[in-house]
Amino acid sequence: MFGEFHMWFTFLVIIVAMALYVSERLPMEVTSLVIIIALLLVFSIDPSLNDQGAAIITPLELLSGFSNPALITIVALLIMAQGLFQSGALEKLIDQASRRALRSPQIAMIVVLLAAMVSSAFLNNTPVVLMTIPILVAIANRAQMASSPYMMGLSFITILGGMLTLIGSSTNLLVADTAFRIGSAKIGFFEQTLPGLVLMTVGGLYVFFIMPRLLGARAEAEAEDTSDNGRQYIIELRLRGGDQLVGRQSRAGFFPEITGMTVQMIVTKNETMLPPFDDYTLAAGDRLFVAATRREISDALAQKDHPLRNQLMPLVPRPAESEAEDLMLAEIVVAPGSRMATRAVYQTGFTHTTDCFIIGVQRRRSMLRHEMANVRLEAGDVLLVIGHASNIDALRGNRDTLLMQWSARELPRFEKANAARMIFAATVIAAASGLVPIVVAALTGATAMVLSGVLNVRQASRGFDLRIFLVIAAALAMANALSATGGAGYISDGFLALFAGAPAAIILSAFFLLCAIVTNVLSNNATAVLFTPLAVSLAASLEVDPMAFIFAVIFAANCSFATPIAYQTNLLVMAPGNFKFTDFMRAGIPLIILLWLTYSFFAPWYFGL
Repeated sequence: MFGEFHMWFTFLVIIVAMALYVSERLPMEVTSLVIIIALLLVFSIDPSLNDQGAAIITPLELLSGFSNPALITIVALLIMAQGLFQSGALEKLIDQASRRALRSPQIAMIVVLLAAMVSSAFLNNTPVVLMTIPILVAIANRAQMASSPYMMGLSFITILGGMLTLIGSSTNLLVADTAFRIGSAKIGFFEQTLPGLVLMTVGGLYVFFIMPRLLGARAEAEAEDTSDNGRQYIIELRLRGGDQLVGRQSRAGFFPEITGMTVQMIVTKNETMLPPFDDYTLAAGDRLFVAATRREISDALAQKDHPLRNQLMPLVPRPAESEAEDLMLAEIVVAPGSRMATRAVYQTGFTHTTDCFIIGVQRRRSMLRHEMANVRLEAGDVLLVIGHASNIDALRGNRDTLLMQWSARELPRFEKANAARMIFAATVIAAASGLVPIVVAALTGATAMVLSGVLNVRQASRGFDLRIFLVIAAALAMANALSATGGAGYISDGFLALFAGAPAAIILSAFFLLCAIVTNVLSNNATAVLFTPLAVSLAASLEVDPMAFIFAVIFAANCSFATPIAYQTNLLVMAPGNFKFTDFMRAGIPLIILLWLTYSFFAPWYFGL
């Protein structure tokens, strides 16, 4: 032990960091910067020296987290996940899987969750959950069943799936990198798969068959109309000669070519028809009034051959410098005193002045079933518009309308889905086969997402999460200081003294439980980095395979089930599932105990303790 002051100061910094992260008195980014600066100041002003007279830890080593290969890999994987999200690659696969099981909604739910679980073994959980929530809601609505029990299951099952491979979770990468840096063996891509599969199987059985009984059905928050779900718009399609819908005949009163939407009315030269449309063939000159939600419109516009896309895209002004993937849908409100009020849509000159095109109008949460161009607007009307990102953003300065900022979303481009899948598959194969290091494969894959047109630079930058970046860098700084000052050895010795004479299996079990508890009140990434030096130190003291303790950190740090703040996917499903804080404790604590007991019995046999 070099300097007791520096060791105890490091302990104090860690305790303060945990308190600040949990209390959220400061943003996590600010807390992370304060931690790094505190360590830099103390170890620079009063450096602790080793027997050779050199500083035990330098500012460069404290800042090394910013250049850590694991951190760079995580950022690159987040950018690749953004590519899969933007192209709708994963959403389409999961949606297709669910459609094959629609005869049994319960089976459909399980199929979707299993697909999400497998997907989360190879990419970040957050985009998987974001893309899967609407699918679960759609299946539940179609079957008139509650989706809330499956919402929490979605978060938990993706966390479990992330335990299977080295890139399944940022936690896994950080533990592997930290362990390797302090002298442990390098962890292979699939080295944790077998014990991870055991834990995932046990946890999956709990999630599918026990947890729904503990939670029960609750009031469905998703039943409320949102911009993506219940709120519908009427879109007018005018058929011209050569349009793909001309000559299409109705089947059983509907038009299968207009998928995911409902034809409310057809106006011909001679008559107005209401559904069902029996034995009618569409002709040039017909006007179709179609009802659809924002999500259905977004999906239709993203499909290259959808009739709605072919109808609307030529009407959207396209500046020469714009890229196709920059198209966005947004909702705007006609402002009080707006010059657009009392005028018909065609009289407003909205498209000419904003380069955005009005798709639909909604008044007091009701669809307007009139010819769009002749609708006279009123203050408070909600307009669904399409335009390029720069033009949508410019609407914030428009005095006649109020942009509902949260509603502005880019249209996914499903035609890029195959390219995104191929890039991601090549990245996984290159990393798993050992052809190149994981960091090289991830950086190459992220760059390929941009070069192939799946993402542009602006979209790729959204994959960079500053909070994750700074939290991990701060955790690595604390871990380096803990190891350099002898703090890791001190805790290891104290832990062994507490369990003096106990078998290695008992110590491993207690260590797993401690880590699992801490990860639910602290960042899982910070927990992983801080506990890895302790794991290696404990294994060395007990003279056992260090992988038993390193894997304990990986799996325990991923046990973020007991609180909604423990992991971001828990927060994502909290509102759609209408959950309370105590719901996560009710469902999550038994799962943590179950995984703890499973690892406590499996690991001693697997590692020969």
